[in-house]
Amino acid sequence: NGRGMDPRLVERAQRGDEAAFAAITQANHVRLKQTAYRILRDRHLAEDAAQGALVEMWRSLPKLRDVDRFEAWSYRILVHACYRESKRHRRWLGQLQSLSEPTAPDGTGPVNDRDQLERGFADLSIDHRAVVVLHYYLDLTIEDTAAALGISFGTAKSRLHRAMAKLRVALHADSPATDKPRPESAP
Repeated sequence: NGRGMDPRLVERAQRGDEAAFAAITQANHVRLKQTAYRILRDRHLAEDAAQGALVEMWRSLPKLRDVDRFEAWSYRILVHACYRESKRHRRWLGQLQSLSEPTAPDGTGPVNDRDQLERGFADLSIDHRAVVVLHYYLDLTIEDTAAALGISFGTAKSRLHRAMAKLRVALHADSPATDKPRPESAP
């Protein structure tokens, strides 16, 4: 079942128990918001998508047939909320934001790699970002990723392959420049 989500809690919420749904919301809000951020690349859009997903989950919960599939079901709703936010705010998707909290640089190589990877990730379509986030960030199998996105296994595998190829290209885009000696190391 969904990372410790108690099926009895989900069943209670399905029957309209608002306290049970509040507990589900409390347990899942941060995870949903973090996942939405990784897909949308904008904190405000991610918050809106997570809130929208929670509202949709409350409305659709009575239709959930298998409470043990709650996690995949919730991701599917979240990804659709991300798509809606993306369409509403397409002009904001070009903004670059860090994949993680800022850290103190310990050299220019890792910082440059992270920046190149971030630019490459931001350039991916939302479909490709969603597959990468669900598979690598949330550690879902390709099968569960496909189910969460409502696409076939082959489509999920193809999107993941294409996304990773684009990220590899982005990561190595400036490789020749990084192989040049730095001015301070010149004779």
